[in-house]
Amino acid sequence: MDQLRALRYFCKVVETGSFTKAAESFSVPASSLSRRIADLEKSLGANLLKRTTRVVQVTEIGKAYYEQVQDVLAQLAFSDESVRAYQASPTGTLRISTMVTFGEEILMPLLDEFKHLYPEIILDVSFSDELSTLSRDEVDIAIRGGYAPNERVQAVRLMDNEFIPVASPDYLVSNGIPKKATDLRTHHGLFFRTPHGPSPWLCEQDGQWLDVSGKIFSISNNATWLLRQVALGHGICMAPRWLLKQDLKSGVVQELMIRPKLRVNQNKDLAIFLLYQKQQYRVPKVKVAVDFLVARIQSQD
Repeated sequence: MDQLRALRYFCKVVETGSFTKAAESFSVPASSLSRRIADLEKSLGANLLKRTTRVVQVTEIGKAYYEQVQDVLAQLAFSDESVRAYQASPTGTLRISTMVTFGEEILMPLLDEFKHLYPEIILDVSFSDELSTLSRDEVDIAIRGGYAPNERVQAVRLMDNEFIPVASPDYLVSNGIPKKATDLRTHHGLFFRTPHGPSPWLCEQDGQWLDVSGKIFSISNNATWLLRQVALGHGICMAPRWLLKQDLKSGVVQELMIRPKLRVNQNKDLAIFLLYQKQQYRVPKVKVAVDFLVARIQSQD
């Protein structure tokens, strides 16, 4: 058991980059955690970590060891939970990570219904647009936009995630209605900030991808605020069609029929996916949540 604890300590240090943060997550003194890892290194006859006064770095052999060990720990955790959950009713803490706007607009109302159906399940919901790794972030279910991830998880397509250009009628009266993609370069742009910078406006022409982004007026990682700026007539924004349904119907915003078609990514098949580790589907709390969310969300699309 001591070696198993040392392995967990080591993995957490690698993931957090800090003895202190790792110790806090286990509620143990940093000195105790450090000694356990030192004993592990001694038993292996190899240095897994480079220690300095400021940072902790993983050695080359440490990286290889971490990749192997985390799979073992994940399988052990799954085995433990499977035994506890065998023939049990759905219960325990269900950790869900979701995109912020999707979570606010689509997921939250569904979770109210889910909680009513399964009162013994404790919901632990995180809202973030950052990419996450299920096994490392201790997440049971993640909802992310883009395309199916290339990792060892089950990805269920929930709905299309087509982005379309919109502006308010007032803005278009004052600034004109762009028809060609290149016309957009002279317009005010309201851009969503991604981990890689402002989401660009792209189009494919003669087999080449062109960036036709307008002049930056505002940037934010909050889609609700950006759409408010659109409604106020401050510029053009690329936003998901599912998010714009009500504003398009009421006439608050107007879809722009740009040619060639405008995109925010060269991948033409963007969607929203529900992600979970395949083996976790056998755990009752995960199974009922996956089945419920997939059925409800796909029926809305």
